[in-house]
Amino acid sequence: MGSHHISNNIKSLRFHAGEMTQAELAEKVGATRQTINAIEAAKYSPSLELAFKIADVFGVGLEEVFQYKR
Repeated sequence: MGSHHISNNIKSLRFHAGEMTQAELAEKVGATRQTINAIEAAKYSPSLELAFKIADVFGVGLEEVFQYKR
């Protein structure tokens, strides 16, 4: 099962959060900027814990950040 089934709205959420950078988001969730970049580009699926941390930063539900397509 490839990560191409999971899309996300991280770029849009960062923009609406005062144009938060990937590095700023990474710092808030304890990840590297490269990890955030890969998740945002849908090249990598985050762990469930990291996915929840990302949603928490933006104050939204998991389904508002990540979408699974069958």
